[in-house]
Amino acid sequence: MTIATETVQAGRGLCSTPPPIPLIDLKAQYAGLCDDISEALREVADSSTYVLGPQVKEFENAFAAHVGARHCVGVNSGTSALHLALIAAGVGPGDEVITVPMTFIATTWAVNYVGATPVMVDVDPVSYTMDVDQVEAKITSRTRAILPVHLYGQPAALEPLLEIGRRYGIPIIEDAAQAHAARYRGRGAGTLGQSGCFSFYPGKNLGAYGEAGAIVTDDDRIAARLRSLRDHAQSQRYHHDEIGFNYRMDAFQGAILGIKLRYLEGWTEARRRLAATYLERLADLPIQLPTEAPELRHVWHLFVVLHPERDRLRDQLEARGIGAGLHYPVPVHLQKAFAHLGYREGDFPVTERIARECLTLPLFPEMTASQQERVVDALRDVLREDHA
Repeated sequence: MTIATETVQAGRGLCSTPPPIPLIDLKAQYAGLCDDISEALREVADSSTYVLGPQVKEFENAFAAHVGARHCVGVNSGTSALHLALIAAGVGPGDEVITVPMTFIATTWAVNYVGATPVMVDVDPVSYTMDVDQVEAKITSRTRAILPVHLYGQPAALEPLLEIGRRYGIPIIEDAAQAHAARYRGRGAGTLGQSGCFSFYPGKNLGAYGEAGAIVTDDDRIAARLRSLRDHAQSQRYHHDEIGFNYRMDAFQGAILGIKLRYLEGWTEARRRLAATYLERLADLPIQLPTEAPELRHVWHLFVVLHPERDRLRDQLEARGIGAGLHYPVPVHLQKAFAHLGYREGDFPVTERIARECLTLPLFPEMTASQQERVVDALRDVLREDHA
């Protein structure tokens, strides 16, 4: 079906401007799920169990099975998941956690919440994930965890990180907030380290209708402690063994996520097909395209290209009705909130280049071929003007 045909069918006429293409289209996703979602929400309301409860437990079991972990502990956000995972790993005041500055800032919030110091290493210029070759030099007697980020949906190089962790007795905690259904050498992202942390923020590949998150682990002891910590550290009702938190997942989110999890594999394959089309159709343009390592399954939470005049490209795409995003334009080490760490511009050149040049193109499972073609054509037009 051509764009013109679609326009006529929509009743807008051949000369009308086609509708904008959003960066992500949650309304289109909901349109295919509304009946199932409504029924699931009614069941929660009928049960009058609104916090934790059977819907959350069912989702936890299903998500653990999906990623290949023994346990899944649902919480109220991905940030809370990171916080509790660090506590369960024994990280506390005066400790250090090695992580990356190319991430959403919640990764480092969690390190600060436990009183530890984030110690940064740069990212790899091809994968945009933690540069393993820089990690060992940053290990000190105070290092208590290594926290790689599976940025944009691609797992970090976990096996060499795990080998470093084994030699030094340091646990690996995976920030898998953007990596639902990703795989590293056949294993689910989030399941190779001591624990893996997921966000179910609405825009994620598996998104709630509000805030939610989860930690997965194979360690029975850690799972039990996480379940206690999220619920005010209660060993039994009104008996609190340590300082706890109100990080419980609400039942409505558990029910919604349980419905949406059934569709995750199909959505993931749709994302992968769209990404493959972008990689083919944009290969001859003067932009840096993302890559997928052969032993990984990239789930393309975001499709990010690099260009030195990113801001101009974004403005011109948006003028053509193409939604575009920035993930992330200010790296963590240059955020005012972390000025006390003492990092300066130039300390992490790969991260800083990505931050200056990153441009996120629309990609969502419901995206049509004609929508994607419009994005490609618009980007070609904008870049063609550079050489006119």
